[in-house]
Amino acid sequence: MTNRQTPRISTRKQPQQARSTELVAAILEAAIQVLAKEGATRFTTARVAEKAGVSVGSVYQYFPNKAAILFRLQSDEWQQTTQMLRAILANNHAAPLERLRTLVHAFIRSECEEAQMRVALNDAAPLYRNAPEAVEVRAAGQQIFEGFMLELLPGVTEPTRTLACDLILTTLSSVGKDFSGSPRTAEDIAVYADGMADMFRAYVIALNHS
Repeated sequence: MTNRQTPRISTRKQPQQARSTELVAAILEAAIQVLAKEGATRFTTARVAEKAGVSVGSVYQYFPNKAAILFRLQSDEWQQTTQMLRAILANNHAAPLERLRTLVHAFIRSECEEAQMRVALNDAAPLYRNAPEAVEVRAAGQQIFEGFMLELLPGVTEPTRTLACDLILTTLSSVGKDFSGSPRTAEDIAVYADGMADMFRAYVIALNHS
């Protein structure tokens, strides 16, 4: 049986001049609009080019296929989340449990704000989910949180810490997606995030005293 090849998702080249940077920005903005309107199944490079007001050839200068465009959108979202994660968890002026609460609030709020785009990108995920570039981007966020877990659970065994890390991240991701599936007010988000943070706090305290 012939294995299906993973599509190339790296950009062809990086823009070096202001004009090129503006072109890529226009392509990505057009891609966001096409994805929001048409969904992943009707997302095409031709539609993106038409929306951006450029030729298909101009798009192909930077993105070899539609998977590369979609991955760039997803990668940008992942990187924003990773930067948020790093900024919150690296704040040593706050106690670890305070940082965890701040992270929960920021993550749930972000999930609600980006719900529509996230759903569309999830539909497109099979195009790039297992590509090396995608694995690398996801691993960066995982590594940051694993480092934070050493502060959060300094006295537990490594297997226990690993399990706690996986449980917290999986719960955040799964519950955040489910909660953001419906429109939420700022008050709804705050109440829900507080409840989740309280749950994590109790879990961490119990592990530290076991």
